Amino acid sequence: KETMFFETGSMRYGSRTTREPGADRMGKFQGKVVIVTGASSGVGEACARQFAAEGAITILVARNKKKLAALEKQIPGAKAYPADLSDPRVYDRLLKFAEKSGGVDVLVNNAGVNYRGAVQEVEEDLGTIIDLNLRAPVVLTQKALPYLMRSGGAVVNIASLAGRFPLPDEATYSGSKFGLRAFTLALSQELKGTGVRASLVSPGPIETGFILDEIDNVPPLVFSQPISTADQVAALVLRSALDGKPERVIPVSGGILATLAYLWPGLRNLLLPVLERKGRRVKEQYKARPSQ
Repeated sequence: KETMFFETGSMRYGSRTTREPGADRMGKFQGKVVIVTGASSGVGEACARQFAAEGAITILVARNKKKLAALEKQIPGAKAYPADLSDPRVYDRLLKFAEKSGGVDVLVNNAGVNYRGAVQEVEEDLGTIIDLNLRAPVVLTQKALPYLMRSGGAVVNIASLAGRFPLPDEATYSGSKFGLRAFTLALSQELKGTGVRASLVSPGPIETGFILDEIDNVPPLVFSQPISTADQVAALVLRSALDGKPERVIPVSGGILATLAYLWPGLRNLLLPVLERKGRRVKEQYKARPSQ
């Protein structure tokens, strides 16, 4: 059983051309305001750094005040906003803070939590997973839409391959990501013609503390897919914020596999033993690596 948290943020599309400190060129997100939730580490931190490198003003949202303060000093134009997204009272205050910084051009909903283990064995309140992984991005997106419509902006939600191929011992996490995927794809249809884009990035395993810090508790099936880096996932987030493609999956092979299993449910049961054997081998290889 494991408790790990991760988060991301947002961005906006306006006409500002203010250059970020130290910038030597006009970036793709020059002067745009991007909210990133779960920005203190992992994919969230990678998103914040990449958006800033492209000229964005990044609003860094996470619970860890110390980490946010350090990142605020390191990332040009970044503004820390310590907050617990499980508290819905935070959302309006966060958006008003972003508005004072210039508006809301992009919202990246990356914050999340996972408690691993069989449902009957998990001691923590599984409702927490639904609250942070699904309810928070849905409600924050709802409240951000008036701002995004003014800016012609984008919302990018971070889901998971677990939202396409459910994982044993991560049943509630998988359910939360299935829900977030359905919400985002439906929202992208609703927003057609409004100038606002809604996109989804669905990564497989990522080489961050979300998995590696509690590797003993991670189901072997997770390791059956190629492991991506936080920077690779963040790069897809930036692309999605620009072009509004409804969904991107990394690794691509995992997306194809999940689609096949969805179309032919019986195939999933045939594949599971094979994938779990492969995952066990890869997991042991990761556990055997020297500590960084």
